[in-house]
Amino acid sequence: MSSLLGLTAHELQGLLKKKEISSTDLVKEHLTKIKTVDDKIKALVTVTEKEALEQAQKVDEQRMRGDELSPLAGIPMALTDNICTSGIRTTCASRVLENFVPPYSATVTEKLQREDAVLLGKCNLDEFGLGATTENSAFFATHNPRDLQAVPGGACGGAAAAVAAEEVAFSLGSDTGGSLRQPASFCGVIGLKPTYGYVSRYGVIPCASSLDQVGCLTRDMMDCALVMNAISGHDPLDSTSLSGKAPDFTEFLINDVQGLKIGLPKEYLRGGLAPEILASVQQAAAKLEELGAHCEEVSLPHHEAVLAAYQIIAAAEASSNLARYDGVRYGLRVEGEDMDALFKKTRSQGFGAEVKKRIILGTYVLSSEQYAAYYLKALKVRTLIKKDLARVFQDYDCLLIPTTPTVAFNFAEKQKQVLTGNLDIFTSPANLAGIPALSLPWGTVQGRPVGLQLLGRAFGEETLLRVGYTLEQNTELTRLRLKGKGVS
Repeated sequence: MSSLLGLTAHELQGLLKKKEISSTDLVKEHLTKIKTVDDKIKALVTVTEKEALEQAQKVDEQRMRGDELSPLAGIPMALTDNICTSGIRTTCASRVLENFVPPYSATVTEKLQREDAVLLGKCNLDEFGLGATTENSAFFATHNPRDLQAVPGGACGGAAAAVAAEEVAFSLGSDTGGSLRQPASFCGVIGLKPTYGYVSRYGVIPCASSLDQVGCLTRDMMDCALVMNAISGHDPLDSTSLSGKAPDFTEFLINDVQGLKIGLPKEYLRGGLAPEILASVQQAAAKLEELGAHCEEVSLPHHEAVLAAYQIIAAAEASSNLARYDGVRYGLRVEGEDMDALFKKTRSQGFGAEVKKRIILGTYVLSSEQYAAYYLKALKVRTLIKKDLARVFQDYDCLLIPTTPTVAFNFAEKQKQVLTGNLDIFTSPANLAGIPALSLPWGTVQGRPVGLQLLGRAFGEETLLRVGYTLEQNTELTRLRLKGKGVS
């Protein structure tokens, strides 16, 4: 029943409730799609076929008994392979953890299990989340389902590609500086990075702890709200988790932006931005004005320092987090003549080039000689960036900027190194400030998706979901079907 592929989670749940389909049939259909196309896309590192069919059968039995089930019960989904799954390999796309099977699950994994969502597999990523194209995986590069010649973005390119390729209905990934939103933009799906602390990070293998946040990749805004309902809320195992109960995110899906004030940061709409991306932002702003919002130019004066501050902080925290992979406690172990040799050989053979580069940079900026000049200064700049955003949010409900400065580029693109280095410029401010950010598809340019990005004040997901839902309900540009040069 190929018509099931590409439907949203809530559309599939409607069919399940009417008993027009079974969860087992639904899961089999998606597993068949994975077997058909994933040799070309390579979105998944591990496919959990046996476990998925067992879980689907369990949900079908519960439904037959008349048990009350959650909105995600029986729905096929995937997790990025840095989210721990008890008894299922979790690799971070690294040789260091190639055979690591966690003895426990991440909190978000357990929450989805309680919702009876069905895990179909673990998705490819840049090794330990360090990269922007998912080419830095130790196993293989992931391709963009919209156009196989193009990169899917990164670091969580596999999770975005799996949703775009209709292999799963939704997925989870981590976002350190745009790791989830940037591939959402390139692959033409919705990507939400929640406010820091809304979703537990316990059991999510860290890259840069003060920047990392788990988010979701979905096909529409309703699915985004349903997944957020399932994974958000306080977790006593995560000291950075917010206290209290999270809201019902579906209540924020209001088709009305009348009276909202939306800022357009002028520094983000200048040079270095592809003309077609700028035109898309202007088109979206005009549509929001037509629907009753008020859009006007605002200023974020520390824009030029964002990328440098992010790269220094991310490298410093990554180098500290990666120090635990030494061949002694778990993961890869390469024997040496003494302990020092064991450390060196394990890390030399276990880590890829991008990870080694970040470790070297991070160790350098944290050294006693360079700490004040680089890391401490980056922290001060981070405070200035947060103050800029807080000042703007006193007068504006949200900000509208591009997700990326260009559409997805080819693997062989001559300018790839330059493009890759600048991809975080629009996404990293949200991580530095700990605020929510939503990437929404907005049509295509030469067949490749364009992503709009909405930034909100801390715990301001309500506004982002409201604006995103209104655009979704009033234009066809936010729903992209698989076609063209990709895998259909």
